[in-house]
Amino acid sequence: MSKIKPSQGAPYARIMGVGGYRPTRVVPNEVILETIDSSDEWIRSRSGIATRHWASDEETVTAMSVEAAGKAIADAGVRPEQIGAVVVSTVSHFKQTPAVATEIAHKVGAGKPAAFDISAGCAGFGYGLTLAKGMIVEGSAEYVLVIGVERLSDLTDLGDRATAFLFGDGAGAVVVGPSKEPAIGPTVWGSEGDKSETIKQTVAWDEFHAERPEKFPAITQEGQAVFRWAVFEMAKVAQQALDAAGISPEDLDVFIPHQANMRIIDSMVKTLKLPEHVMVARDVETTGNTSAASIPLAMERLLATGQAKSGDTALIIGFGAGLVYAATVVTLP
Repeated sequence: MSKIKPSQGAPYARIMGVGGYRPTRVVPNEVILETIDSSDEWIRSRSGIATRHWASDEETVTAMSVEAAGKAIADAGVRPEQIGAVVVSTVSHFKQTPAVATEIAHKVGAGKPAAFDISAGCAGFGYGLTLAKGMIVEGSAEYVLVIGVERLSDLTDLGDRATAFLFGDGAGAVVVGPSKEPAIGPTVWGSEGDKSETIKQTVAWDEFHAERPEKFPAITQEGQAVFRWAVFEMAKVAQQALDAAGISPEDLDVFIPHQANMRIIDSMVKTLKLPEHVMVARDVETTGNTSAASIPLAMERLLATGQAKSGDTALIIGFGAGLVYAATVVTLP
């Protein structure tokens, strides 16, 4: 017989509050066209993107995260010192160690929580949310701060016609806490490592040296392959998440996919046969692709504008470099 005391956590977990931060500089397509041979019409037709936000030197990964986290903590109605864990998903914090989560935890006044970074690209928010749910149900934390944050302008090749217009910067955060009823469904997640070269960093950090003439590392992708994978395979994953939660498309109020591309979003809506009453997040038009930050930023905007409301049932799905993915159904805070 085991002598180990069993874990005792909450019966369920839920998102209690959400916050977002978008850099003050708004960058229209006209700026992108200064470095690539394209047109505003072409960019909009291919991606749906009209503008994106780019961070200043002062709007660091830490600074943006602290702003978004502060809003999420206030929205959740908890005290910073009640946060028992901080999970940060990012691919654009350039220090291998220490984790940026530790600095963020200190600056938001969280005390001495568990704090760590994860690298799961555009699926990172879903990964963090799943880890937070597990911590709360297991009992290792009562409240968990999950942050998706990126400064993808630092990893954008402005001369790459295929990607220069895609990426933006920003941070989105949620506080996850205990619930008496299910409010975060089972997660359908996974990876397809055989496609890992489809979206990648052009040069590994150990191959880049500032004194040598190579370009600074950037993100590149095989656009058509990514589009086909996202539309056809990720619609299947989204349906699996609905099935796992026991939710039909008619039961949904909101759909918040990763804000990669408007054409991908519209194609997924069509493939999933979502009813017209389902509000679909299309934050990509003015925010661009912010990777791990895109879902919480889109969630925050929908709630702030009244397009979605507290208690709505939402399907979220993230997918990207790896290739990795994560989908679940949640109750909005």
